[in-house]
Amino acid sequence: MRPVGRPLRWGLVAVGTLVLAAGCGQGYGGQGDDGRYDGGPGEQQTGAESDLPQSSEPADLDPADLTTEIDNEYWPMEPGTQWVYRETDEEGQELRVVVTVTSETNKLANGVTARVVRDTVTQDGEVVEDTFDWYAQDSDGTIWYLGEDTAEFDDGRVTTTAGSFEAGKDGALAGVIMPAEPAVGMAYRQEYLKGEAEDNGEVLSLDEQAEVPAGHYDRALLTKDTITIEPDVLEYKLYAPGVGPVLALGISGGGGREELVEVRTVSEETTRAAGVTPLGERY
Repeated sequence: MRPVGRPLRWGLVAVGTLVLAAGCGQGYGGQGDDGRYDGGPGEQQTGAESDLPQSSEPADLDPADLTTEIDNEYWPMEPGTQWVYRETDEEGQELRVVVTVTSETNKLANGVTARVVRDTVTQDGEVVEDTFDWYAQDSDGTIWYLGEDTAEFDDGRVTTTAGSFEAGKDGALAGVIMPAEPAVGMAYRQEYLKGEAEDNGEVLSLDEQAEVPAGHYDRALLTKDTITIEPDVLEYKLYAPGVGPVLALGISGGGGREELVEVRTVSEETTRAAGVTPLGERY
């Protein structure tokens, strides 16, 4: 699973929620005869070609070509940046999601050194899920997702670590979380571990609007996220330039609404602690 980009944790929301929750510069389209998003009025589906990985295709990453300094316009990850999200189901139950770019790095099985990003989920003040996610950016500006160390908790005890994987280990492959130069119709694998993590993304638009507690954002990038091994799952996510993920909406197969409440810079002490404090513990 992925931060903000990971599947939402609540039940279904109505499809109409998308239109109400996030305004659209051109108007939302639908599926054409070929099953692809048509981009809506005034925006044509390009079917953009790319060399980004699909499904189980190998990703020949050169560790020397990747960096932990991540400055992609749609998700800049400066150490010390912290995003706070509110995740709500249709009955009003809430989770608090805090994502922190730490000062720590981790050399992975595929030889790539990745930035460690902490994703902590709480309900009523108690940790219910905690994750170290690993990212790196190539010289073109594409952000690669290289795995995660994750755990779910109940009353302070680990209930499962399912979803953990590391690129280059046990057949797990790196995926793309944000292309360097996204274009409408561009599709890519986000993560791959056969039978465990088979997530995909597709760029639907580059000119959306999103209204969330943190503010109003223009020129947002809209993606459609699916899971090969869970074909009923469909989510839309919006990324604001210079900010990162601002809104995620589950449409089918489980979901909810996860919206940005605040983005801030935390202290050096917190930035380091977020990267070294064991999962499930306060930092």
